[in-house]
Amino acid sequence: MIELKTAGQIEKMRAAGRLSKQALELAGSMVREGITTKEIDDAVRKFILSQGGTPSFLGYAGYPASVCLSVNDEVIHGIPGKRVLKNGDIVSVDVGAMVDGWHGDNAWTFAVGEIAPETQKLLDVTRACLDTAISLVKPGVRLGDIGYAIQSLAESHGYGVVREFIGHGIGREMHEGPDVPNYGKPGRGLRLEEGMTIAIEPMINLKGHGVRQLSDGWTVVTASGSVSAHFENTIAVTRDGAEVLTKI
Repeated sequence: MIELKTAGQIEKMRAAGRLSKQALELAGSMVREGITTKEIDDAVRKFILSQGGTPSFLGYAGYPASVCLSVNDEVIHGIPGKRVLKNGDIVSVDVGAMVDGWHGDNAWTFAVGEIAPETQKLLDVTRACLDTAISLVKPGVRLGDIGYAIQSLAESHGYGVVREFIGHGIGREMHEGPDVPNYGKPGRGLRLEEGMTIAIEPMINLKGHGVRQLSDGWTVVTASGSVSAHFENTIAVTRDGAEVLTKI
């Protein structure tokens, strides 16, 4: 089911998006050589709670942390723990916050120190995929157009677009309709309507689109062993186009 949000409901989602953005910024500021992923998760959880919010991910379908921290070949859903970040790593930080019953959701891939040029290019292109997708958002545009824009840009650089995990609607629930794939065909799929709120989140692999899940039941890694990047924002569809409810 797709719930079209009223102006008042989108205002509440702005608050959730703002806190989600601040939590992501905090996590990003902590990304450095020598820190553990659990230290980042602990700080973000405490911050969200201190601002009167609730970590959207904590306990969601049994997820044991407040932030997904996915390092290098980990695509999404990396569980924070004792892992120590080192120079040359990349870490995808995915975090959401609930405020007054409404959710925000965003992700960014950060570099630890100096990273390889080919890895930096992957980050740049994946962010460009997100920006391109957002620029297309307006009433009447089909989801296939958005997915095609992401896919064609990523694949023009030889990268792989993850198929098994996609963007989604968001609002009172973390995951609502509609599904928002990062691949597709122009002129196909659901038409966007004013009042829809969606999370667009390209997940792009350096080599190949295949992924597999680890035995922890959460962490998803690239099948090729190559690095992966992940960028996400929560978007409201307005009559004039896209409003980014989480922006960094």
